[in-house]
Amino acid sequence: MNQTDVTQLRTHFAHFQALLSSTPRGARLARLLAVEWLRTRQEVPYRVAETAAQLVAELAANAATHGRVAGRSFRLALLADEGVLRIEVTDTRADDLPHRRPPSLDAESGRGLLLVESLADRWGATRGPAPQKTVWAELDLPRS
Repeated sequence: MNQTDVTQLRTHFAHFQALLSSTPRGARLARLLAVEWLRTRQEVPYRVAETAAQLVAELAANAATHGRVAGRSFRLALLADEGVLRIEVTDTRADDLPHRRPPSLDAESGRGLLLVESLADRWGATRGPAPQKTVWAELDLPRS
């Protein structure tokens, strides 16, 4: 994780939340729903929305792959507040907090958290309530 400080969101200007199946289809739907919601947010400029869509895709794919527990869904939450867009993906595998690993050159996967780290202004993971963990990423919004 690249940050230990968590931005505290005060009054939420905008909030979106959905429960999705822990499958590749659920991960794709998470990205599509996020793109649609972000498109309607006036406070989220296009370039930030595009970056957020990539972060949602990666975090949702990780939840559907590494956080999957049969019969349990993952939750996507998007929160826009004064100057911050926060993306949260919660799954039911708190025993497996994400950590960046150096991928091998011939590996077909293993670069997701490198992508999250490079795109997000801050990111991290928290446990709880049991058996859940939430992986979050934040993007700074331009001040009006």
